[in-house]
Amino acid sequence: MHRFPLTADSIRNYSAVIAETDNRSLQVPHNICERNGSAAVMVVGDPAWHRLGTVLQAPATAEEAIQAAHLGWAVIKQPLFAGEQQLPLPDYYAIVRGDDWAKQTATVLGIVGRAYTPLQNREAFEFFDPIVGEGSAVYHTAGALGDGERIWILARLPEDIRVIGNDIVGKYLLLSNSHNGSSAVQIKFTPIRVVCENTLTMALSQGPTLRIPHTKDIHERLRIAARMLNAIKIRYVELEGAFRRMAMVQVDAQKLQQYLLQVFPEPRRRDDEARYERALVQARADRAGAEYLFSWGQGNQERGVAGTLWAAYNGVTEYVDYRKYSNSTADRQLEAIWFGDGYLVKGRAFTTAEKCVGSWQN
Repeated sequence: MHRFPLTADSIRNYSAVIAETDNRSLQVPHNICERNGSAAVMVVGDPAWHRLGTVLQAPATAEEAIQAAHLGWAVIKQPLFAGEQQLPLPDYYAIVRGDDWAKQTATVLGIVGRAYTPLQNREAFEFFDPIVGEGSAVYHTAGALGDGERIWILARLPEDIRVIGNDIVGKYLLLSNSHNGSSAVQIKFTPIRVVCENTLTMALSQGPTLRIPHTKDIHERLRIAARMLNAIKIRYVELEGAFRRMAMVQVDAQKLQQYLLQVFPEPRRRDDEARYERALVQARADRAGAEYLFSWGQGNQERGVAGTLWAAYNGVTEYVDYRKYSNSTADRQLEAIWFGDGYLVKGRAFTTAEKCVGSWQN
């Protein structure tokens, strides 16, 4: 087992970023959509986030998931008017919740253009219905953030990946939809390491995400997306091989620093010296956090895992998922680790690890 002590500088940098606590005890502010005392989130089998929402003890059908997560509402595209004379704005529309519109208390979720076609929550869930119906997946998590401007559905696929020993990775498929015009429908692979539930993400350049714009042919695009399931199964076989190869590569202190420097590179100098200094401190703190979790992260001390490139990669993903954004709201956290800058960091960690496997094994 390889354990590398942090330097004094690393400890000082990291002390502001990480507390030595078990992941399961971490608490973050939530922005789960709540209406009339009900939280719009459901989870199968495990306690719901922040002890909110509905917990189901059996795999949910689409309708069960919708009802349990309080997602049975629809959105409406309404025209906008301006000024005292209420002049129409022909190219701009408001997206509002139908249940609010009926009560004349509608909150505007977003402003969109003429070509925008809403995708209702039930229609989004329909993508998973065929594979769930044939036993190829089960609904696992669903929910809404904010006032309902973003919804997500997470389906678990069968046949987990066993990387080495008892280190298991669950296979998931994530669908996210926004009702504010901020993003297209996104469908992507989201492997989750069971031992600490950190998400293992590959790079965007490798095509893990299918984006479906909100245009008039969106439903046809969703039908095409359903035919991608065979490709998804093939990709998970490839991922299993990649994870196992990482677990076969031993990493010493020098290689660990080399890897982390590529994942969290030094920022480029800019005219704004203060901004550069902040970015430099952040990059060094990020590397220190991932370095700590390489040795002490959940599952990284197990035989066959400790001291490997697999542990280094999981040190990064655990840091991004549980530490880097721990002071942010839940919607910011989810946006970062599933779609935003945290997702890109984890993608870079994956592609860098693949390159290291090739160079360090030769």
